[in-house]
Amino acid sequence: MKRIILTFALSVMMVVTMSAQALPTAKQIIDNYVTVLGGKQKLEAVKTLSMKNTISVMGMEMEGKTLKKDNKFKSTQSMMGQEMVQVFDGEKGYASQMGQKMDLPADQISKLKTAKIMDALGLDPAKIKTVEKTQIDGKDYYLLSSDDSKSYFDVKTGLLFKTENDKGNMTINKYTDVDGIKFVEEMSVDAAGQQISVKNSDIKINQPISDDEFKL
Repeated sequence: MKRIILTFALSVMMVVTMSAQALPTAKQIIDNYVTVLGGKQKLEAVKTLSMKNTISVMGMEMEGKTLKKDNKFKSTQSMMGQEMVQVFDGEKGYASQMGQKMDLPADQISKLKTAKIMDALGLDPAKIKTVEKTQIDGKDYYLLSSDDSKSYFDVKTGLLFKTENDKGNMTINKYTDVDGIKFVEEMSVDAAGQQISVKNSDIKINQPISDDEFKL
């Protein structure tokens, strides 16, 4: 009888150990994500990035453009003759809307200073507190949680599907391939109860972008 109980206990321990081993680490999940996007070498070779953006919110549509070079960043959107601009020159930046111009907050400046052109390269496994496996609408995802955000990666494809933080939720609906690299083509954002749809197009990498674009 003791032998049967011991055998059963050992079997349970083996199953638990195998289940724990089956769950990949945060680093493995992030490294795989970088790989399926095109590979670390290709992503690091992107020195400039430009794309057009179409943003739909509350029945209105805005046309815009995003530019990235090194850690410099510029985003412009226009609607009904009004233009909204956000610029970061590598050290400081501002946001402008309806004639109002405000310096970017310190916490945003801090993040932009260390930002990568390809966001995936900026993911840090050391900041992940927990790794879980969960389901959304019957599909399996790896859930990586840090102090301030959650990221869901598709178990089957390895691609990022959804992020959640205190500013809102972002769901990626479609990726597109540009020169062997996958970029987000369509995504939806839920921020402060507003549903926002974003479509990216005319994505170009390593095209000349003047530093004048980022002058403050």
